[in-house]
Amino acid sequence: MKKIELLSPAGDLERLKVTLLYGADAVYIGGREYSLRANATNFSINEIKEACDFAHSLNKKVYLTLNIVFHNEDIEGVDDYIKEVVDAGIDAFIVSDPFIISHIKNNYDVEVHLSTQASTTNIDSVLYFKEEGIDRVVLARELSKDEIKEIIDKTKVDIEVFIHGAMCTFYSGRCVLSNYLTNRDSNRGGCSQVCRFAFNIEDNNDKFTMATKDLNMSKYIKDLIEIGVSSLKVEGRMRSLYYLATVIGTYRKIIDACYNNTLTEEYLNNQVQILNRVANRETSTHYFLKQADYTDQYYTGRQELSNQDYLGLITGYDKKNNILTLVERNYFEKGWEVEVFTPKGDVISFSIDEVYDEELNPIGVARHPEEVIKLKLDTTLEIDEYSMMRIKNGGN
Repeated sequence: MKKIELLSPAGDLERLKVTLLYGADAVYIGGREYSLRANATNFSINEIKEACDFAHSLNKKVYLTLNIVFHNEDIEGVDDYIKEVVDAGIDAFIVSDPFIISHIKNNYDVEVHLSTQASTTNIDSVLYFKEEGIDRVVLARELSKDEIKEIIDKTKVDIEVFIHGAMCTFYSGRCVLSNYLTNRDSNRGGCSQVCRFAFNIEDNNDKFTMATKDLNMSKYIKDLIEIGVSSLKVEGRMRSLYYLATVIGTYRKIIDACYNNTLTEEYLNNQVQILNRVANRETSTHYFLKQADYTDQYYTGRQELSNQDYLGLITGYDKKNNILTLVERNYFEKGWEVEVFTPKGDVISFSIDEVYDEELNPIGVARHPEEVIKLKLDTTLEIDEYSMMRIKNGGN
């Protein structure tokens, strides 16, 4: 049986490298044109080529989003752009416009995946797009486990579902609140996330929001594998390196444990705790187990607290002298219990005996983000590029 794909977002080259190294099988990226995340850094043509070369060197894949709602003026130049990115080496397009589907399938030998923006929720729609040549359908997020299984069983089409990250308040992205309130077209890359605004209530000190809680399917990965889903998609092209490394690394471990028959309840709970600590919003399974309701949304009193667990990105390790070098992200001090986690999945715990500045002067406390910090260790480590340090699970 073909192993399920773990698909990660990547807003720039560094994020792409991190997520692939931490265990993603494929990444989806946006170019400078025709992408629904216009506020992300996104990729130039040269960067797309570099991204594809890097991914392919690891035997992994790159998918490019081309999923805006096209207006007449958007069509001009799109064929030249498609040709450029195909030549750069992308493995698939993620699209929503019927013209773009047929144009790519008729002119290029590359996969086409139907975006969740198409809001595909039923068997007949999947079969229609199968006839149009679609290689994979990214289902709308508003489907239950039974509905997903029935679609897979009756269409035999590769199906991709979202498993983690922000949820749109409206039908899989079909929202125009941003257009009306901020004059930014949410379906052409300009979403201003109006659903997360806190609105004043007349004659009341309370605030109102219609925001959804984030999606978290970590406890149901085995179910998704068993019903035949082809790809598990994480949301978040604008998320931090730490967030992506943690989320992708954790899902990689859960998926592998499912296939190795080593997924114990204790192990899964530990991985869920790691995911919960990296989030700054509450999470839910939304439609997977039941019809989503008020418990899956925020209405008043919503707080998004900045996560302080991420202590630094490791940039060097002097194995001879056991000195670890990192770029600080959050406050820490000597005596704290911390852990280093690596792209290979290793987690090494230790206590900080002393904190030094870049010149090896003892300072005891790291309090300035982006400062270069050195730590003298009492044990040797095996450190890979893009290893990171965080507070030990459970805090200090």
